[in-house]
Amino acid sequence: MRVLLVDDETEFVSTLAERLSLRGIDVDYATGVDDALAIASRKEYDLAVLDMKMPGASGLELKKQLAEKYPAMKFIFLTGHGSENDYLLGSSGSEYYLVKPINIDLLVSKMKEALARYGGSNV
Repeated sequence: MRVLLVDDETEFVSTLAERLSLRGIDVDYATGVDDALAIASRKEYDLAVLDMKMPGASGLELKKQLAEKYPAMKFIFLTGHGSENDYLLGSSGSEYYLVKPINIDLLVSKMKEALARYGGSNV
């Protein structure tokens, strides 16, 4: 599983990347939209985990750009804004929404579920 993490909180995203790597997941991260687009252009990803609110563009806006260029990519959105009633474990199409703080085991489970449900590399 190849995953691209995008969040403007550097400490959060680098720690999350490290924790996913320890679980055997091939992961790269970016701290902004431009960085994410540049990284995605150099490597194929099965799934992107995007923060909903970032400076410059929202996760939804980034998703549109990534999905246009990489139609097979799946998406999980993270938000620190909202409540469990708004987002927790919600899904819409091939997207999942999770509320921060993130339970790493739940995130990994949803990543595997998204790839199994909507197609992707071996999980």
